[in-house]
Amino acid sequence: MVNPYAQYKKQSVETMTPVEVVIRLYSEIEKQCAIGMDFVEKKNYAKSNDAFIRAEDCIDALREALDMSIPISQNLDDLYVFFYKTIVKANVCKDLTDLKKVVPMIAELRDTWTQVSQMTRDEIEAQEKANEKKRKKIG
Repeated sequence: MVNPYAQYKKQSVETMTPVEVVIRLYSEIEKQCAIGMDFVEKKNYAKSNDAFIRAEDCIDALREALDMSIPISQNLDDLYVFFYKTIVKANVCKDLTDLKKVVPMIAELRDTWTQVSQMTRDEIEAQEKANEKKRKKIG
């Protein structure tokens, strides 16, 4: 028998926009990092390992989704590699110092994507033009 909740969850993921998927992945990374950090503090290293690996898998998914023909993609990829390495270090060394600094960065990116998802195409284009003008003044 098919689990109705599992079916609903699968259908909701299949109907999400690409931006919604990105936001969900960021949220999941945050969630898994929080779970992993909690288990490290409780010295339950098997469960912390599982959570950190789930966070790493989400980062892999973000990296795979990048369109490298878009200039910002290289910057995002560099950030994702940094996040990934930080999570691996926290997992291996059980030192949460750097990870506690990275999780707010992940939250900030999620919030940025959430704002973008709520903007109209005209607002996005106007923002791009304003950013281009700023770059020309600086450069």
